[in-house]
Amino acid sequence: MKKYVKGILLCLAIALGATLAVNSFSALEIIGAPVISIILGMILTLFIKNKEPFAKGITFTSKKVLQYAVILLGFGLNLAMVGKVGLTSLPIIISTISTSLIMAFIMYKLIKIPSKTATLIGVGSSICGGSAIAATAPVIDADDEEIAQSISVIFLFNVIAALIFPTLGGWLGMSDVGFGLFAGTAVNDTSSVTAAASTWDTLHNTNGSVLEYATIVKLTRTLAIIPITLVLAFIRTRKEKMLNENNNSTTKVSIKKIFPMFILYFVLASVITTIVQALLTGQALENAQAVFGFLKQLSKFFIVMAMAAIGLNTNIVKLVKSGGKPIILGLVCWVSIAFVSIVMQNLIGVI
Repeated sequence: MKKYVKGILLCLAIALGATLAVNSFSALEIIGAPVISIILGMILTLFIKNKEPFAKGITFTSKKVLQYAVILLGFGLNLAMVGKVGLTSLPIIISTISTSLIMAFIMYKLIKIPSKTATLIGVGSSICGGSAIAATAPVIDADDEEIAQSISVIFLFNVIAALIFPTLGGWLGMSDVGFGLFAGTAVNDTSSVTAAASTWDTLHNTNGSVLEYATIVKLTRTLAIIPITLVLAFIRTRKEKMLNENNNSTTKVSIKKIFPMFILYFVLASVITTIVQALLTGQALENAQAVFGFLKQLSKFFIVMAMAAIGLNTNIVKLVKSGGKPIILGLVCWVSIAFVSIVMQNLIGVI
């Protein structure tokens, strides 16, 4: 256990610094603690001459703590509430997710971007940014540099969306419900969804209703993590079986080894949340909500810690040099999702 401590503590220190920075300076909220953490990690690793004492703990944090974060994310999901909003938003969510994944595949073929990076950016753009990347990375066995690159691309378009979407929505004459759907389906990460929706609420004096609606739509998108990761696990298993057959290898490839068990725990956490909130009332419900709130915040902090670890394992020079194609892919996915979200809203008469 001692060999893990130094690396974990280093990631913890970076995560605390990033979180403190965001809490102290409101202007940094649009960037978010995970992105600040990954940047701090990339900078700090340039000055660490011997990373060996930290290596085990950094690896543990970037892999296992990231999975724990996804599991705890389930405690923020009430499936009953998500289901109600999902009836309206589901056609748009399915359309935007499908569009992003298809465009990611097309661009992967056209510009010859690495397949794992393309997958992470496609999934991150379509579902829920950093959380989706966190869930997908272990399933496809992505390395830290691929994760860092994908997170960086998602961050770039998160910031742009949070800044311009409220104005764009007003220019298009969107209703409050329409913009809530637009923000919830076309913005990648939760922090940027809340930033865009909060700006709309302020501009249109909606008393926070759009923020609440957009957040629930965003949580509905989060559930897409489940089928996407399972499909990716199946594809990876099949590829490895074919590779072994071609190489005449006797190594057995089992779906059980690749199956993302943490996704199963994520679903279980969501089910627990739903049942508890349905059965409890009064003070007992308030106590349960407080516990779920704490676990949700812990999930967010674990993601910040994991991003610190990923930053520490990333070569920032290499990342910048190879950043052109991923940014193009991110731009295509982002524009496509926004366009499809607007078109679908027009078709079903919501906008």
